[in-house]
Amino acid sequence: MTQLKLNENIPNFILPSTTGETFSYETHQKEHQSWHLIIFFRGAWCPVCVQDLKDLEENKNYFESKNVHLITISTDELDNLKKMADEYNLSYPVLSDKNLEALKAFDVFFHGEDAPYEDHGAHGEPAYFLVDEKGRLLYQQKQTSPFGRPTSTELRKIVQYISKNLK
Repeated sequence: MTQLKLNENIPNFILPSTTGETFSYETHQKEHQSWHLIIFFRGAWCPVCVQDLKDLEENKNYFESKNVHLITISTDELDNLKKMADEYNLSYPVLSDKNLEALKAFDVFFHGEDAPYEDHGAHGEPAYFLVDEKGRLLYQQKQTSPFGRPTSTELRKIVQYISKNLK
């Protein structure tokens, strides 16, 4: 696994989307020339994750007004994610990383069989990456459990703070 450092470019990832398309970060970035908030979440089975995703949907207009696009990624099955995205009308990309390719590239924690405690089987843990229009990492936060993740309000503050103080 690679340790991502601030101000370095993030890796490209190509993953299946709940819309039925294949999502390429590199292609998306070229089309949108914007900042991106890439959020890894545990899965459609996680009630805290689902609430966070619903909150992000409610705050999507704010992020877009700051030229920040939302992208979410889970190691959950694509069918489970599609049902969730449809049920809650999620309008931003919801991607499945079943083969752990993006998870490993971003060095996101994985709760596997070797984990010290039982927690809903194997899955990726929450992680947050704010990336500028050139693909450079501006912020990252990675969790080893479902607790301590930033709320949509806190993510809004992070975007405000970083955009105001960007060198």
